[in-house]
Amino acid sequence: MASMRDIKRRKTSIQSTQQITKAMKLVSTVKLQRAKTRAERSKAYFNCMYDTVKRIIGRTGNTDHPYLIKGTSEKKAVVVITSNRGLAGGYNSNIVKLVTGTDWDKKDILVYAIGKKGRDVLKRRGYSIKADYSEVVNEPLFKDAMEISEELLKAYEAQEIGEIWLAYTGFKNTVSHIPTLIQLLPVDVNSRADVNASNGTSELEESDLPETVDEKKISVPMNYEPEETEALDLIIPKYMASLIYGALIEAVASENGARMQAMDSATSNAEEMIGTLELQYNRARQGHITQELTEIIGGAEALSS
Repeated sequence: MASMRDIKRRKTSIQSTQQITKAMKLVSTVKLQRAKTRAERSKAYFNCMYDTVKRIIGRTGNTDHPYLIKGTSEKKAVVVITSNRGLAGGYNSNIVKLVTGTDWDKKDILVYAIGKKGRDVLKRRGYSIKADYSEVVNEPLFKDAMEISEELLKAYEAQEIGEIWLAYTGFKNTVSHIPTLIQLLPVDVNSRADVNASNGTSELEESDLPETVDEKKISVPMNYEPEETEALDLIIPKYMASLIYGALIEAVASENGARMQAMDSATSNAEEMIGTLELQYNRARQGHITQELTEIIGGAEALSS
């Protein structure tokens, strides 16, 4: 059985840790409120841009625009959004599982990392880190998303990559965060693939179901003014930047939500451990007092005899 001194030291250590987790929970709660508001405001635009571009491309018909044709390269560029800090539960590990859980050959994957945690883990597992934008996740700006999308489009046009994917954590609410993998280019007009982090399988959401009969009736070929190529040259870069920016905003909200939950659980666990240690301390103290009384009584009996 541990001594009273050891129990007291451990209790003090856990109390110090509990104070830290409480403080981190409060900080994450404040950050979450701000990030949540920002995510909710941008989510409508994020989804509308994705659906609108899919419908535009779906009604375009046959076109040989370079942004809409799968490149000859087998390389896949994957924009992986994680955090720069840990202590956020399974937030970072779920995104890593999302990428590693696919049936893609890691030799064909070029990682554009946004966040040190995902970057470091994927690098250790043998994935090629093409670019690192870890500082962007601290305070996402639309300008940052534009710069990242420009680099991706340059590589796509140069046939260095054949597909562009985005892996991020979607923000549903304070306690629900969904690891998501979507294809950015070439645009998939049929569905949106959200890959489950646990088994790597694709599932369609309700919003990805086919159009209704009424919508199909009014589905007509898309006419462009100015020319088709010029219009798509303007639309696709904005589409890319908007989706990356929206993913960054949702990822930040999800990170703070996950960290708040993790710190709340850690604080509760520390409280339970402190209660257990107090019970052990009291038992050890009682045993120590009983032993001292026994020794005193035994000594007194020895003297009287």
